[in-house]
Amino acid sequence: MFVIPEGLPIELTPLAFLVGTWEGIGVVSDKYLDPENHREQKLQQRITFSFSEANYLTYHATTRLLPDQTTGTTEIELPAELGFWRLAKPAETADHGPAVLPGFGERKIISAEDLEQYRNERGGFDIEASIIHPGGAYEFYAGQVKSGRIDMRTVAGSHMPAHLIEAGKGWGYAERMYGTVTKDAVTKLFWIMEVSASVREPQVPLVSVELVRIA
Repeated sequence: MFVIPEGLPIELTPLAFLVGTWEGIGVVSDKYLDPENHREQKLQQRITFSFSEANYLTYHATTRLLPDQTTGTTEIELPAELGFWRLAKPAETADHGPAVLPGFGERKIISAEDLEQYRNERGGFDIEASIIHPGGAYEFYAGQVKSGRIDMRTVAGSHMPAHLIEAGKGWGYAERMYGTVTKDAVTKLFWIMEVSASVREPQVPLVSVELVRIA
């Protein structure tokens, strides 16, 4: 039985199922880069969602490409991802930031009843996620969380540096889906990502991973 972590801010309750450290195996495809001769490679990933008294979850993902004897691929450390996930709502005076600017006053969400006012017409909660990459890419996602599932897509504010675009490694649009399934008392977190040159182009699978909570 899932228990909401003690001390989790009320407004992060819809994202509570993500909290913890997850580890598992998945595949990454280079089909976006090479549609004709693409291949899939296995990877190992660890994702941690942590919280403090702030109104966001901190996201940290580390990934290693696993050895493949058929292709001669060795184990390789892939770029990490760092991000911040939050309920999508207007800024208020009690919010801290930007930078180190402190907020003041009482937060508007201090009870479950207050949180319910932010439920959308589809029965979920609108969320935002910003994800930073070491090469200078910055993805800003908008979407919703509902019943242990997150669907989100990149929106204005995302940035793909020119050097990645010139190397043919940048995309203009991305979608991610995260969801949990519990079976025989074991909870697994699944996530997939698809990308395309623009929102008008067909999506191409990039990565899919199955993880188990280890902490």
